[in-house]
Amino acid sequence: METKPKSKRKVPQGSPLFPDKPRLSKEEIARRKAENENFGQRCRAIFNQVAPQLMLDHYGWSIIIEPDSGDYFIDPDRKECLQKAKQKHPTAILLEMCLNETGTCGRI
Repeated sequence: METKPKSKRKVPQGSPLFPDKPRLSKEEIARRKAENENFGQRCRAIFNQVAPQLMLDHYGWSIIIEPDSGDYFIDPDRKECLQKAKQKHPTAILLEMCLNETGTCGRI
């Protein structure tokens, strides 16, 4: 049984990969970037407020923050933590951090 070799679609350099997909305007990109930075700052403010006390007993645990309500959820298992957060805020945008000095999850 003979198989056909996979054909690779060649895209000229500088052209979009998906030409049918509409491109975002520079204004829309700037708006989304500002929105994301604002969200991150609001979450970081909550983290900076609660993390020092939580780190004493829960160092290395996951913390998921919902900035609109100020709610946060902690658990040593990140999936359990997310499940708790989604149960209370099913449609909210959440931010996961780690209870350590920087708040980062994983290695860089």
